[in-house]
Amino acid sequence: MESSQQALQLYQEHFGQGAKVFFSPGRINLLGEHVDYNGGFVLPAAINKGIWFAIAPNNSNTANFVAADVNESFSVQLDHIRKQDGWQNYVLGVLHILQKKRYIIGGFNCVFGGNVPQGAGLSSSAALEAGLAYALNNLFSLGLNSEQMALIAQEAEHSFPGTKCGIMDMFASLHGKEGHCMLLDCNSLQYEHLPLELNEYELVLINSKVHHSLNDGQYNKCFQEAMEGLSFFQTLNNHITSFRAISTDVVNQFKDNLSPEVYDRCIYIAQEIERTKQAAVCLKENDLIEFGKLMYQTHKGLSELYKVSCSELDYLVTEAKMKYDVIGSRMMGGGFGGCTINLVSKQNREEVIGDIVSSYQRVFDIQPEVYIVETSNGTHEIV
Repeated sequence: MESSQQALQLYQEHFGQGAKVFFSPGRINLLGEHVDYNGGFVLPAAINKGIWFAIAPNNSNTANFVAADVNESFSVQLDHIRKQDGWQNYVLGVLHILQKKRYIIGGFNCVFGGNVPQGAGLSSSAALEAGLAYALNNLFSLGLNSEQMALIAQEAEHSFPGTKCGIMDMFASLHGKEGHCMLLDCNSLQYEHLPLELNEYELVLINSKVHHSLNDGQYNKCFQEAMEGLSFFQTLNNHITSFRAISTDVVNQFKDNLSPEVYDRCIYIAQEIERTKQAAVCLKENDLIEFGKLMYQTHKGLSELYKVSCSELDYLVTEAKMKYDVIGSRMMGGGFGGCTINLVSKQNREEVIGDIVSSYQRVFDIQPEVYIVETSNGTHEIV
């Protein structure tokens, strides 16, 4: 699905007139990967790819969904919300958490679909969860603010889908601002919009077309090992509540007390929190060259320390680093596949990206996809 008009037309075909239409964007994360659930700082931005919802109350006790992109539909009684298999868990999780928190919603009809690629690290699931929460808040006057909706969407992902994600994806989808990224404190949820002035550069995503589900155990294993490291440092100082209070010097001081795997997770997190704060300064000073260097450093840490990269992503970043016109590149998202995010000169973008794509295809026999993305406003109703 590529437009609000398509969403509305499909709704009319299934359910008739009277729908409202909402757009919920995906997100990129410029820096601060795998630190949102570890209490760090992140630099996300909403993008102009996302999910459209056409939705209206139906005066019943039934929620009817049509997932346009997979041409599937299902219905559920609101007093019988249960975990299922597949994409249904993302919308059911939102209903489950709203009910758990005693918010009252009626039956509704909903058609949704979009152009944010699934499994590419652009948070299609967060856009779906945040967008549905936003639409239901509007339809049934639940009185939720954007922060509350982000927390509900995060809890929804934790519940039926079972992915222990941080708050960044949902928060960015709901709080995005065109022409800006945000420096988000994942502890306090305080944030600052920073102008994203790319000048002669643009943001190019290269989708490796390699996809591993984040709820297959690898993502949660990273989370558990990070929490094991945090627990150790909390035995030293019970005032520590997150990795924000643990510097790289402290992690190195107690390296011998940690298993090699837990040490690698901890040192990466501490370094990435420091890098993200430095990156925010770079953006305020419009120093894109230094910002790009930090992107390369982050990828090295994700690959060698946090170990959430893969050979395909490493290859794309290595190829990018050899190009003068790419000043920064790294894997983005949960990992084990998905996209790299690249800062590329507009003037030579087609030639440079063409070379990287051709080389990747020769080596892996995979045709990657390329997306040029721009920043967007957060989840909103389309009037």
